[in-house]
Amino acid sequence: MKFYRKQPLEAEQFDGSQKLVFGYSVIPSGIIDAITGKPVYYSMLVDDVCQDSDDDTGVVLEVSDWIVKEADEIEVIADDVFKKTYAELPVIPENVACLIKQDKEWDYNLGMAFDDAFSGYIWKSGVGKWIIAHSDTFARAWLDGYQVEEEK
Repeated sequence: MKFYRKQPLEAEQFDGSQKLVFGYSVIPSGIIDAITGKPVYYSMLVDDVCQDSDDDTGVVLEVSDWIVKEADEIEVIADDVFKKTYAELPVIPENVACLIKQDKEWDYNLGMAFDDAFSGYIWKSGVGKWIIAHSDTFARAWLDGYQVEEEK
C-alpha cells in the first residue's frame, strides 16, 4: 500500500463573527442556542460548481468548523477532524525563505543546505545559525512549504 500526503490548502476557521468567508456571505440559521443566545448553525451560499446552473448550493457550518477552499469547491470540516488531518505550514524568517528559494533554483537538495549551514558557509547572514537551531522546522519548510514570518 502506498501513502500520500496532502498538499497545502487554504483554510479558515469560522468563529461566528465573520460575515464573509472566502468572499461568500455567512448567514445565521434560525436555530438559537438557549444558553448563549447565538445561532447554532450558519449557512454560506456558494455558487454551484456547474456554471450553466442558476442554482446556489448552501454549505452549513458551526462555530469552530474549518472552511476549506480547494479549486472551485468549498468544504466544511469539523475542528477535531481538521486538526487530525492537517498541520499548519511552518513559519520561517524571510532570509531563510530566500535561501530555500535560491537553493531550489540551483537544484540543491536538503542535505546540501544542511551541509552549508553546519560548515559555516552561510553564517554571515545568520541563516546558518537559524537552520541549526531550528533544523526540524527548516526540514518541514523545505519539504512541505512555509509561511514567511511577519515583520514586527
